[in-house]
Amino acid sequence: MKIIWLGHGSFRFEIEDQVVLVDPWLTGNPMMTEDQHAAAVAGATHILVTHAHFDHIADVVAISKDTGAPVSGMYELAQFLTAQGAVEGQAFNMGGTIEIGDAVTASMVPASHSSTADVGDTRRYMGSEAGFILRGAGHTVYISGDTGIMADMDWIGDFYKPDIGILSAGGHFTMGMAEAAYAAKRYFNFKTVIPCHYRTMPMLEQSAKVLADGLPGVDVVEPEVLQAIEV
Repeated sequence: MKIIWLGHGSFRFEIEDQVVLVDPWLTGNPMMTEDQHAAAVAGATHILVTHAHFDHIADVVAISKDTGAPVSGMYELAQFLTAQGAVEGQAFNMGGTIEIGDAVTASMVPASHSSTADVGDTRRYMGSEAGFILRGAGHTVYISGDTGIMADMDWIGDFYKPDIGILSAGGHFTMGMAEAAYAAKRYFNFKTVIPCHYRTMPMLEQSAKVLADGLPGVDVVEPEVLQAIEV
């Protein structure tokens, strides 16, 4: 499995025969230059969305149209994106699991955040915010989505037993590094942790040192844009 950060909360997973994009935000993403966009989405076979904020879905319809990758996520949000022209994937809900190709699955789990999008002059609710459990190639990955610490992490860690955690950890809008370290230590038994939703803008945390210091014995990897982390 290759895990490739696209900056902010956006990721590319090359797993089995699939290329799964999660919340691919390219246009206006301060972590990416325009000449990196093509490489970020090349060969995409599926798109997962965690919630409706612009820094997670702004490019989803265009990427779906260009690549032919179907879009799956929370029922209301997935239906909205399909209505906007995205290739239809699976509109599902908490506790549901979908198949992505023959050997990859994605299960939807709770997050604690918000999920709205501006449609014309109206701000619309797009269903609950979510995270995902992505399984394939012998690994189980917990993708927290934008979230604070929540008690649901207890059963998520106990039931799915993820070995890799991709945790929003920039603070202000989500957990900060200290909170992410606390959650990882209390609720999970990760072998590898990758922080995200940080470094994008000055109000967010710029370093994962606090996270790494809080998780001795865990491989905390600070990602770099378009540099594959192989697990």
